Amino acid sequence: MTATAPHFGPHPIRRPLAAVAFLATLISLLFGLVLAGASPASAHAALTGSNPQDGAVVDTAPKEVSLSFSEQIAMGKDSIRVLDPDGRRADAGAPRELGSGGAVEYGVRLLAGLPDGTYTVAWQAVSADSHPISGAFTFSIGAPSETTVALPSGGAGGGLVGTLYGIARYAAYAGFVLLAGGAAFVLACWRRGAAERPLQRLVVRGWITLTAATLIMLLLRSPYTGSGKLSDAFDLNGLQAVLDTKPGAALVSRLLLLGAAALFIAVLFGGYAKREDETEQKDLTFGLAIGGTVVAAGIAGTWALAEHASTGIQPGIAMPVDVLHLLAVATWLGGLAALLVALYRTPGVESSVVQRFSRVAFGSVVVLTATGIYQSWRQVGSWSALTGTRYGQLLLVKVALVAVLVGVAWISRRWTSRLAESTGAAEAVATDAEAGDDDGEPVAVAVGADAEAVDPERAAQLARQRAALTATKEKRVRDADPDRSGLRRSVLTEAGIAVVLLAVTTVLTSTEPGRTEEEASRGPAATSVPAPGTPINLSMPFDTGGRNGKGTVRMDIDPARIGANQLHIWVDGANGRPLDVPEVKVALTLKSKDIGPLPVVPDHLADGHWTADGIQVPMAGEWTVSVTVRTSDIDQTTIDKNVRIG
Repeated sequence: MTATAPHFGPHPIRRPLAAVAFLATLISLLFGLVLAGASPASAHAALTGSNPQDGAVVDTAPKEVSLSFSEQIAMGKDSIRVLDPDGRRADAGAPRELGSGGAVEYGVRLLAGLPDGTYTVAWQAVSADSHPISGAFTFSIGAPSETTVALPSGGAGGGLVGTLYGIARYAAYAGFVLLAGGAAFVLACWRRGAAERPLQRLVVRGWITLTAATLIMLLLRSPYTGSGKLSDAFDLNGLQAVLDTKPGAALVSRLLLLGAAALFIAVLFGGYAKREDETEQKDLTFGLAIGGTVVAAGIAGTWALAEHASTGIQPGIAMPVDVLHLLAVATWLGGLAALLVALYRTPGVESSVVQRFSRVAFGSVVVLTATGIYQSWRQVGSWSALTGTRYGQLLLVKVALVAVLVGVAWISRRWTSRLAESTGAAEAVATDAEAGDDDGEPVAVAVGADAEAVDPERAAQLARQRAALTATKEKRVRDADPDRSGLRRSVLTEAGIAVVLLAVTTVLTSTEPGRTEEEASRGPAATSVPAPGTPINLSMPFDTGGRNGKGTVRMDIDPARIGANQLHIWVDGANGRPLDVPEVKVALTLKSKDIGPLPVVPDHLADGHWTADGIQVPMAGEWTVSVTVRTSDIDQTTIDKNVRIG
């Protein structure tokens, strides 16, 4: 008599439903995390200066208002608006580009004869990495006054449209992971899985999710970067304007590539799944692998070409690295989802399949780590940004989740080894049992043959019943296997962590990089307004991007009045000690009178100290002091500060 141990866990049939419910609940909860970071969206570009400055009081009305940015941006005809104290437009015409030599500067002309009072400048643009940015500030002519204009409290990309756009972004990433990762799992780990309905549904749903999310993002793009009104999603003029932008072109390209992906899926789950000849299947596997990789890389490239990787430093390296990073994420996390489905919903998945996926996942983690290190350096740039900016903090959370996921994967590998050992032992026992039953097999066949001869329809029905009964018994045996159950729980845990990881990654892609946030936190160059004839003391942080490229420039202008002046310049490294750089140059510009830039080449006096005598300032006004610091043969930067001299 065989004794059966009591079962204290959930019923085997309920486990798949519980797993699906768990993941669905987790995804729903994480939408809140995604939306918290997506409304309003942060961006790569940042306002680095303006003329006039925020809060400045000028004696006479300027001819134009100009804005400077850290990265390339796109502006429309109403991107810069200047409003008088009564809320009427004080600008004339669309913004025009003023920058040269790599500087990003836009300006708008003002109406002539503007009266004294406080004016509001409201601006909105789209950063080169596809995120909307906006802001507002005030300046006064003559003297400050009351104004009826209220500064906007919310940023661009917020509200209901921003929420929906954030959901679509998450869905697009999730769909790509399931589509690319699921197909890779079938081709690399379990070819027989191409004929399994659950895996087919997983990949097809990934394609549907990615396609629907891309269409939604394309429709929402115009209100997301503009009016913020959901009703403008179907404005044809707005849609046409979106198609003329880099993000719009990337979304359209993604839809075209998804058409090719649909053909790939049809072949994978159609002709490929039905091939029985091993040689033909191998040839088709190679062709599908090449074609699928090209399509997947193309889809991943639509993100790289329109987001963080396409702007900033080293975009030519960053974009292919970003593509590799996305492919590694999809192969690992999408394959993990496919493995979870295979373990819970398909019969007879072999331990060798899990072992093959384990090797594929290891390779993906290696690629993910290498590309992630480069991306972290590029987007963060310093240890202080890693801990002191939101991007850096999210990056630390992502790294911690990856570490936990790798740890759980190691546990899964142990379960896989135990399952392989138990499966081998079970197959040996089954072989012995089949050998012992050889004598009885002809009788069973004969009986079956007689039954079919008497009633073929009844025999077919009995055969289906026997097959269903056999499948049920096999499922019960598999569910009762502690090694297989342990592997299922471990993979389910991995999938849950992967959902969280994907959410954090989505928020990270819409967050201002730490390198840019640190630069923006220093604020636009403020205007110093000392008493006439009082020396000016300036402090300007810089970062050339190279080794020992961070520090601070301190400058004294004495006596800061019309006529001859003396400059003293000190360059300090990040540690506060004098930094002897190869070159320091200074230029003075009075933009309101079109004077300058007046070059100044200071003399090296001591370590980290330069001086220049007899610097002539021809007239009083708001001067822009530009300091160029070169820390190596190729690393240099120029920083500006506005000061009132005379």
